Amino acid sequence: MPQQSPDSPQRDLEELRKQIDELDRKIVELLNARARVVVEIGKAKQATGAQIYAPDREKAVLDRVAALNTGPLPQRTLQAIYRELMSGSFALEQPLRIGYLGPEGSFSHLAAVRKFGASVEYLPMADIRAVFEETGKGHVDLGMVPIENSLGGGVIETMDAFMDHDVRIRAEVLVEIHHNLLANCPPEEITMIASKPEIFAQCRNWLSRSFHKADRIPVASSARAAEMAAQQHGMAAIGSVMAAELYGLKVIFANIEDNPSNLTRFFVIGKGEGPGPTGSDKTTLMFTTVHRAGALVEVLNVLGAHGVNMTNIDTRPSKRRNWEYYFFVDCEGHMAEPNMAEAVEDATAHCLEMHVLGSYPKANEPV
Repeated sequence: MPQQSPDSPQRDLEELRKQIDELDRKIVELLNARARVVVEIGKAKQATGAQIYAPDREKAVLDRVAALNTGPLPQRTLQAIYRELMSGSFALEQPLRIGYLGPEGSFSHLAAVRKFGASVEYLPMADIRAVFEETGKGHVDLGMVPIENSLGGGVIETMDAFMDHDVRIRAEVLVEIHHNLLANCPPEEITMIASKPEIFAQCRNWLSRSFHKADRIPVASSARAAEMAAQQHGMAAIGSVMAAELYGLKVIFANIEDNPSNLTRFFVIGKGEGPGPTGSDKTTLMFTTVHRAGALVEVLNVLGAHGVNMTNIDTRPSKRRNWEYYFFVDCEGHMAEPNMAEAVEDATAHCLEMHVLGSYPKANEPV
């Protein structure tokens, strides 16, 4: 057998790199060809007044990409690439402005960037109500708001804001929540730790074991905690990796949450017509019942009788009359489907008010 010369592996590497270079050239050509079609789509949407962000079309594209993928690239990698492609498409069609619960580096910011990519404009808001107000007024195209945490339950501020603002749910987003200890000093010099009270609760066991002597400083957001930690020696923050990058902090300990299965569900809210059915959708209802015993059960029984599967129910005081409550119910299905439309119509007879907050593609996995 002939002996391979010592430089053969190097020559093989160079040949493989040439193949990569040629493939990159073709990929860039195809991406720009795709972008030229996107520009034409943008013109067509502007002529017809169609929504720039179409969650049903987004789902169709991502599902098709997943079906076409035969590996070795993981599905999440390929879908992340296509999310960035769609982000660039928004910029070509019409730049989008996304409002979110700030400041920069919050988990709402993280959810927005993962959903919409790097080519749209992001505007931090002081609170959740401000996201609703600015979206309702058209100052931003879409808003990103948290609605539910798998450990902490429903987000009260978001449910209350739905009572007072005429916006619709356009999409839902699932984000894995990982908490990290961020600081610019050695662990032994940390005397204070800042974060949201809810985050302290989600990291209680780890903090008790590792930093039981450190003072805990409750603040309005994990991003604000990171900002404080960047300015004060001896202070750490519990927050996201994005917050560490934005505020120049080091990740001292990663994934310190007590429960690794910590998910937060977000809603993308907007004005105007919602997305069409995709075959895997959810509808969120908000209603108050008439004042008689068993009225809520009657509503739920009507939905069930029409074959509507309810996946979540929450309640909030109406704040208008004592002992009057709004109920929030997530259902599987789309209002364009006959059984869902008939169920809502029949259920309305048992309600003082019935509001369809939106039908939208179901999020099956975290972004």
